[in-house]
Amino acid sequence: MDTYHVVLYVHLLSLFLALGAASVMMACLFQLRAAQTLIDAVPWGTLAGKIAHIFPVAVLGLFATGAYMTTDVWTWRTGWIVVSIVGLAIVAVQGPLLGERNGKKLKQALMANGPGPLGADARRRARHPGMWVADLANIGVVLGVVWNMTQKPGTGSAVAAVAIGYAVGFIAAWRLSRLPADVPAAATEPAA
Repeated sequence: MDTYHVVLYVHLLSLFLALGAASVMMACLFQLRAAQTLIDAVPWGTLAGKIAHIFPVAVLGLFATGAYMTTDVWTWRTGWIVVSIVGLAIVAVQGPLLGERNGKKLKQALMANGPGPLGADARRRARHPGMWVADLANIGVVLGVVWNMTQKPGTGSAVAAVAIGYAVGFIAAWRLSRLPADVPAAATEPAA
């Protein structure tokens, strides 16, 4: 059995774990944004808090397996690898600094809100761009890194791939955090 291919398999599993957790987190964000009452919000906030624990495991798996493959086949001076490491560092830092920090503030706002309809602070916290950027911009960075892994471009193109991924994720996060939580049916149906 070829060790490199086993490590590559674990690398891909770590990637799938990260993207799966990010997808569940995205569903949680949409549900939290749409929540009208505390009872609507709590299950999604609880799930988001549990899912957040998956990201450090995925990042560690990606770095460890990537380090092995770099040492085995590539060099630490390969441009796209350096850019990928920087991208992974951005993901590892941005998640806790933006996502987790704002998630804790949302949790505090929900606890302060108490039962019943959500107040202005809880609703505002559910829409905070930091939580959305932490998820969508990180997905964009990861997709940029995956592009680099498959294409193995020069350093400039590798930076562009990660930067474009981050920018697309950031813009999508900003727009989604600003959209109304729910649009009344009358606003979406054409007038008769």
